[in-house]
Amino acid sequence: MANGIKAGMKKAEHELEKSKKAVEREVAKMKKNVETNVKKAEAYMKKNPEKSAAIAAGVGAALGAAAALLISASKKRKKK
Repeated sequence: MANGIKAGMKKAEHELEKSKKAVEREVAKMKKNVETNVKKAEAYMKKNPEKSAAIAAGVGAALGAAAALLISASKKRKKK
């Protein structure tokens, strides 16, 4: 029985190592993808600074409005 447990442990360790390597490969791909997209975004911002500023302002306003709604909703629930 001890041999069976050892064999199972070895197999589990092997599968864990395979999974770890697969995750590392995927993380490397994602990192490369993010870096590429950041470079594209930076190039776009340099070519279109006015549009970039307008987009950033719009996103900021939307996030601010969403935060304000969440805060006001939580205050209303606390009053009840």
